[in-house]
Amino acid sequence: MRKTFSYLLICIAAALSIPLINAASAAPIATVKPPPNIVLLLADDLGFSDLASYGSEINTPNLSTLARQGVQFSNFHVAANCAPTRAMLMTGVNNHRAGVGNIIEMIPDEFLDSPAYQGTLSTNTVTVATLLRDAGYHTYMAGKWHLGHSPKLLPSARGYERTVALADSGADNWEQKPYLPIYEQANWFADGERFELPDDFYSSRFLVDKIIEFIDSNSDSKAPFFAYLPFQAVHIPVQAPQSFIDRYDGKYDEGWEVLRSRRHKAAQALGLVPENSAMEPMASTESWQNLEPKTKRYQAKRMAVYAAMVEAMDFHIGRLIQHLKDTGRYNNTIFIFASDNGSEGSGAGVEPVAMNNLMLSLMDYNDDYETLGLKGSYGTIGPNFASAAASPLGYYKFYVGEGGLRVPLIIAGEPLTLSAPNSIIDAFSYATDIVPTILQLTGTANPEGRYNGRAVEPIVGRSVVPLLQGRAQRIYGDDDAVGYELNGHRALFLGDHKIVYNRPPIGDGIWHLYNIAIDPGETEDLKEQQPQRFARMQSLYEQFVAEHGVLPVAEDFDPQQVMFAGLVRDRFGGYLIALFCVVIALLAFGLYRKRRLRVR
Repeated sequence: MRKTFSYLLICIAAALSIPLINAASAAPIATVKPPPNIVLLLADDLGFSDLASYGSEINTPNLSTLARQGVQFSNFHVAANCAPTRAMLMTGVNNHRAGVGNIIEMIPDEFLDSPAYQGTLSTNTVTVATLLRDAGYHTYMAGKWHLGHSPKLLPSARGYERTVALADSGADNWEQKPYLPIYEQANWFADGERFELPDDFYSSRFLVDKIIEFIDSNSDSKAPFFAYLPFQAVHIPVQAPQSFIDRYDGKYDEGWEVLRSRRHKAAQALGLVPENSAMEPMASTESWQNLEPKTKRYQAKRMAVYAAMVEAMDFHIGRLIQHLKDTGRYNNTIFIFASDNGSEGSGAGVEPVAMNNLMLSLMDYNDDYETLGLKGSYGTIGPNFASAAASPLGYYKFYVGEGGLRVPLIIAGEPLTLSAPNSIIDAFSYATDIVPTILQLTGTANPEGRYNGRAVEPIVGRSVVPLLQGRAQRIYGDDDAVGYELNGHRALFLGDHKIVYNRPPIGDGIWHLYNIAIDPGETEDLKEQQPQRFARMQSLYEQFVAEHGVLPVAEDFDPQQVMFAGLVRDRFGGYLIALFCVVIALLAFGLYRKRRLRVR
């Protein structure tokens, strides 16, 4: 009886459990999305309006497609030159706190005792590559590094699994050759070891080839990847394949003033700047109409080569995108594209400079019209077309006007949950925001100022994901100040406003206050109308200086002279010492001979 009763209970329990089992099996099974791949694309010296989606006449179809599928930022800011921006993009830390107050080539000797002016990425920072690697990502880099030459400072020691990196500020795009006499050679490294470029090298093609190679090297792995691809385009020397140059023949015959105005109107029409925003001519721009026809022809080709270099970069980005599609990785990849600073205004304007010609001959370069852009040529666009590349903004690289600091930013990819694809985000954002954005998109923890049991510089940037998802209109409030300094040029952002000080000779050496939300061209100084705001922002700038170790420069400070002094010391110092010794020896011998003659 007892056995029968037990059996009956078991049967009842089993019967009662059947609906529960069926219910459980019928419930939807939660699927966990795999972490997305991240591709960080960085142009070098690309101006605000140099992409088609930002109002340019340059053909950039692949980046335009990313812009349509994703979002564009119209108020994204970086540093005014390359290495400081790269430090922030790698760490989410302000560049001074990251040890890169300036590029190492422009830091005066008396600044080198300061931790803010090492010119190399501080070991007290953690790179986004390190954090993603720890989270299970493959990490790759191909392109310009410019954050240190020594083994412990190369990207292979800062979280990257596979690398091919240019350690210098720039180099030739056709061969392994330096672009400035401050370098004895173009310093390329692969996985931390010296590297020789192939004979068929062209920078944009080669860098994309290497990234594809790195990605494919782990094709059997289910782990996601982070690929950092900082191009040499369009840094000096401006060079491009002839087939791309030919597409822009005659395109710039109307000159830089017409181009600057045309791009301004295009940016207004696209909604990248307010429709009624003004634009002023730049003081460094010369009159196109006053030029001789031969000069116009030469200047137009300089810009044609520049446009060709931009399009070539876009073309090879398209190759990477297609490869990811062909290998089934595209649908789980997020793309982030930006520039490291505004357009480059260095190089001769209209009239050739004797020093430039001497440098070209010493380095076996030429600037002949027929071969501009090709192997052996040394191209620049100079300050005139640089003003058009920055349109409708003022100033360019090395200066803290919007043309030096405001650059394109495109974020796209199917894993994103966008509130409004093919839209423009006009909220202020900064270079330090890219790292926390990547961490949030990948579900990677923020180290919060500690890593592997030691204190590190905390990430100060803010994720832009709330902007992408439409959960916020801005990520910086009216009390969130962002300061910046370079070579004595100074700026501070607060809400919609900015105070700015640009040193002579291009700047006027006076503080100004602008509302850059409605006046990105910085045409109406508000400091007399809003003295309290101006005073508060100046006070906040001084606070930024104190907290970030910003050092003052002399009124006559010239970063070009620092570079030249470094060249003489590092490249020719041994020769100068030898020459000095020879002179001393000759003088001593002369005195000896004179005494001998007197004795006789």
